[in-house]
Amino acid sequence: MPHYLLSVHHGESGPYATEEEKGRAWADTGVVNDEMRAAGVWVFAGGLHGASTARVVRAQDGALLHTDGPYLEGKEHIGGFWIIDAPDDDVAMTWADKATVACRGAVEVRPFH
Repeated sequence: MPHYLLSVHHGESGPYATEEEKGRAWADTGVVNDEMRAAGVWVFAGGLHGASTARVVRAQDGALLHTDGPYLEGKEHIGGFWIIDAPDDDVAMTWADKATVACRGAVEVRPFH
């Protein structure tokens, strides 16, 4: 089956209004993770530290340039992700629906080559 990346996008402070909301979202995300494992689509997942911890390496004029910060400057950044093994786009989107509700962040779906 093809692998899909489900990436969670949100602002630097996250999508949570309170610590309680964050706790509920993490618990709900754990439920989705368990459902993915039980369904056999789970490959790997992880949350990421804030975009301020990101570093980018670029090749420029034969030299490697290291810069602090995310690759793209924007209001939203990738906050976490899943890699799933789904038979088609429709199944991947169904899991993205569940992930979006659970983590309270927009989820982008992309197949791997």
